[in-house]
Amino acid sequence: MFKLGLKSPPPSSSPHHLLPLLLLSIIIINSTATATATANGKGFKEAPQFYNSPSCPSISTQDMCSQQAVHVAMTLDFPYLRGTMAAIFSILQHSSCPENIRFHFISSPSSTHLHETITTSFPYLRSQIYSFDTNPVSGLISTSIRSALDSPLNYARNYLANILPPCVQKVVYLDSDLVLVDDIASLAATPLGTGTVLAAPEYCNANFTTYFTPTFWSNPMLSLTFSGRNACYFNTGVMVIDLERWREGDYTTKIVEWMELQKRMRIYELGSLPPFLLVFAGNIAAVDHKWNQHGLGGDNFRGRCRDLHPGPVSLLHWSGKGKPWVRLDANKPCPLDALWAPYDLLRTPFALES
Repeated sequence: MFKLGLKSPPPSSSPHHLLPLLLLSIIIINSTATATATANGKGFKEAPQFYNSPSCPSISTQDMCSQQAVHVAMTLDFPYLRGTMAAIFSILQHSSCPENIRFHFISSPSSTHLHETITTSFPYLRSQIYSFDTNPVSGLISTSIRSALDSPLNYARNYLANILPPCVQKVVYLDSDLVLVDDIASLAATPLGTGTVLAAPEYCNANFTTYFTPTFWSNPMLSLTFSGRNACYFNTGVMVIDLERWREGDYTTKIVEWMELQKRMRIYELGSLPPFLLVFAGNIAAVDHKWNQHGLGGDNFRGRCRDLHPGPVSLLHWSGKGKPWVRLDANKPCPLDALWAPYDLLRTPFALES
């Protein structure tokens, strides 16, 4: 039993003197209950069910391997759970064939229970949870400019071809801090061309050299890594990956080798992104920029508000330090956070509603 420990007022005191303390106590109790309920998977509303249009191919609900399905891979952990729920909601709402989407969630062994939270809010969801052993990758992680980037689960994308079953040949990998406002089937249908392993929006105006240290560029052998490649920055939070080609080329090993070198001599600064650039930059299929309006979370230090890039929008991505659910809870939202809010499934605490 939670005891407030308040002393009884003297007989002459007005009961109104206790009102601020009582209100504070109610807020504390409700906040604690909300946090507990969220952790137990009971803090989110049930999302409406979405159905296929008549033109969609028929796929068995039990078939998690169908090549006619759109396969989506996302990581699942508690700090980003609210973002994951919003992302799923947005994907289903804007899909023409929502029943044909297969979700593959990767989680650390201690967080696999969060899958129950997902299925409680989306009881009709076709999904599978995979336990990712974070121990091998933990020893390869170098500290970066933001602690959130050092989470071992942030590196699960390196191992998708090993984690997902061999029957899954192509997958759309998505971060948890985004929402879609377009049909994901269009993104999944991105042509990869001959021999290309992944597709992502490229940003060739970005200063590519800043992602690597002077040690990298001053080394004659390392600086030739991008020789003959039109290497451009791309964001790994939105990728279409051919897992068959990835497995054939053993690209996980290639990424791990760069991470091992990073432990011996610091050649880059920013978390899990540089190894992807080292292996794939200049050799990816282009995707329209509308599929990753990224950077809405601001920079990695202050998370300041940003505007959309010019052009159409199919996916909004709050990469950077600022997350919309954090800013909304703090009553310090950025203007674009209002576009994320309609997909938020978290129940409003009773104390705030009343």
